Amino acid sequence: MIAIGCDHAGVEMKKAIIEELSAKGFEFRDMGTDGEPCDYPVIAEKVCKEVLDGNCEKGILICGTGIGMSIAANKFKGIRAALCSDSFSTRFTRLHNNANVMCMGARTLGQGLACELAEIFLTTGFEGGRHQRRIDLITEIENKN
Repeated sequence: MIAIGCDHAGVEMKKAIIEELSAKGFEFRDMGTDGEPCDYPVIAEKVCKEVLDGNCEKGILICGTGIGMSIAANKFKGIRAALCSDSFSTRFTRLHNNANVMCMGARTLGQGLACELAEIFLTTGFEGGRHQRRIDLITEIENKN
């Protein structure tokens, strides 16, 4: 199960991702919005809580640029959110950073690319090894603050 949410700027992109990836077998929990104006931190909190509570394996957040969602999501202990705008970075944020939330910009990406990036994010595993040590260091920093 994947938690997905957007602010009013990302509604059409969210719908496209759900439609395309549901056809490939992914299941989504839609955390809003359906078009009404909203504040992106509220949606980021809903998606991150689903991931942190174990109800969803990963999360996808969409706003105008993806930046606001990324900043908001990374305020939650245990969330590693990455702004994704190309296939290389999207693949490596999973391989090396074990990101559990991806953020995208509806005003900076086309819907076709967004669907492609979401699929890369959802199907790429974490390499572990030396990268786990680095994730552990991030967790240590997180736990100090």
